[in-house]
Amino acid sequence: MVGKTLPHTPHLRRLRLFLASAAAAGALVVGSVLPLGPLFPAPQARADDGRRVLTVAVSQSIDSLSPFLAQRLTSTSIHRLAYEYLTNYDPKDAHPVPGFATSWQPSADKLTWTYTIRADSTWSDGRPATAEDAAWTFNKMMTDPDAAVANGSFTANFAKVTAPDPRTLIIELKKPQATMVALDVPIVPKHVWEKVGDFSTFNNDKTFPIVGNGPFVITDYKVDQYVKLKPNKGFWRGAPKFDELVFKYYKDGDAAVAALQKGEVSFAPNLTPAQAAALGSVENIKVNDAPGRRFHALAVNPGARAKDGTAFGNGAVALRDPAVRRALFQAVDREAVVDKVFQGHAVEGQGYIPPRFAPYFWQPSAGQKVGYDPTAAARTLDRAGYGTDGAGRRVGKDGKPLGFRILCHATDPNDKAIGKYLQEWWGKLGIGLKIECLDNVSDPWQAGDYDLAFDGWSVNPDPDYVLSIHTCDSLPATPKDSGSTDNFICDKRYDALYARQTAEYDPAKRAELVKQIQSRLYDTGYMNVMAYPNAVEAYRTDHIKSITTMPEAAGNLWGQDGYWSWWSAVPADRETSGGPGGSGGSAATGVLIGAGVVVVAAAAAGVLVLRRRRTTAEDRE
Repeated sequence: MVGKTLPHTPHLRRLRLFLASAAAAGALVVGSVLPLGPLFPAPQARADDGRRVLTVAVSQSIDSLSPFLAQRLTSTSIHRLAYEYLTNYDPKDAHPVPGFATSWQPSADKLTWTYTIRADSTWSDGRPATAEDAAWTFNKMMTDPDAAVANGSFTANFAKVTAPDPRTLIIELKKPQATMVALDVPIVPKHVWEKVGDFSTFNNDKTFPIVGNGPFVITDYKVDQYVKLKPNKGFWRGAPKFDELVFKYYKDGDAAVAALQKGEVSFAPNLTPAQAAALGSVENIKVNDAPGRRFHALAVNPGARAKDGTAFGNGAVALRDPAVRRALFQAVDREAVVDKVFQGHAVEGQGYIPPRFAPYFWQPSAGQKVGYDPTAAARTLDRAGYGTDGAGRRVGKDGKPLGFRILCHATDPNDKAIGKYLQEWWGKLGIGLKIECLDNVSDPWQAGDYDLAFDGWSVNPDPDYVLSIHTCDSLPATPKDSGSTDNFICDKRYDALYARQTAEYDPAKRAELVKQIQSRLYDTGYMNVMAYPNAVEAYRTDHIKSITTMPEAAGNLWGQDGYWSWWSAVPADRETSGGPGGSGGSAATGVLIGAGVVVVAAAAAGVLVLRRRRTTAEDRE
């Protein structure tokens, strides 16, 4: 089970020292409620008809409103709001809690799982939501490859799924599967989706409102403009407090921050250090800076290929040489990335799983770690036969100067800044680097037309999904098909470890296997995790009175493993009693910004605490 304790890195020790000193000075009282704005806040942002609207600025396009196709973080975050999963994650510590299922029970051999489906879930069109809907969703993914694009790894091991009655779902497995209480698959209404013909092209974005059973209902969508949602008044846990939720698209992060300052939006994620510092002293704005659930990495194209063995794309052949990948790894100063690019709002990258997920967090041993050592990088290339010409340029095995291209998200200033450092670091080795910053990197990435790319994923409390995208099974069936692969890695040793961890129910043994997987991924050099960025975000306290973070201590608001933030948000002009939502035990109470130990902005000096596809800077899920 995933825990909540973070490793004692120097970065986090500084946080604890700050909290202790702030508490001693009276700036922070643990368990107290800190004011979230002036005594007489500005009027709540409302629509012309008086409705209270919560507007969230986003910088990532929607890849699809179909839960069967969507992989980008913004899309999957919206699907968490519109559809129930069998289980959810408690906002306090991410342990599994009831969702569409109220309970679950494995057989003695753990090959048959029986879920009790709640009786009080209703589709937004008034039809009852039943076990039949869940069985149909899973069976569709099992029988139609086009319905398994986004989440097929969860059902690949399913042998049979049935619904003997409306309240009972039975899943029979081919072999043990450790993710049975972490199936992050949106359940869709059978009576709507059984009418769909081609799942590969149906984006679920033409008929509104979209039928769902989550806390919100999607009511409207305009490409690269907005997604609008309204509260689902019949949601079993209780309806959200705002009258409307809008995800508004901003291509430029500065424009989103300006909109936040003017009160045109209520919340803005993914702030740069400069933006966070500027907003820290602005009236009615609260900055939240917390350890994140994502990583920022360099991904290497190992040679794009399909399951049928067909090679495609134009990735550099030299990157298939482990020596070249290692040399590039040795010439990346991850400490500089954290200090100079993220300006301390991150932790140095090591393994694939961020330190927030302590049981799975892995660090290389002293002898295994590839540290920043340009001299060693040059020796690695020399020994592998990549010498220099008269102009000091590295020469490949084909006799041509060695140079690479790197895909960069045009809207991500971190990509651009790191790219300049890479040009400097690798340039000293005699290797050229062309930075290709595009609004849409998805097309060349899927076509294999790249050498390296800036990569990033959100990691769930159960890491199975982000591990699955590097297996051979995730490759596209043919070059024309869409696979779930991240960057075409196919390594038999990796696959063997992945299969073992999937079938391991013992938490400690499984965690050890997950660490071995990360070790193998690290040693291959296909992924260089440079940093684990903090979740740096801000919201207007004259719009939002309180909102749930995840996890309880120093948690994020954007891109949660659940719907807690937007479901729990209370308008600034609304009087409430008790917790942010309805029933549901600890999962309903959550944590409020301003209550407990979540500190988001420091004193007058402006010092701040701690300083899903690929079309923008945001990670995927």
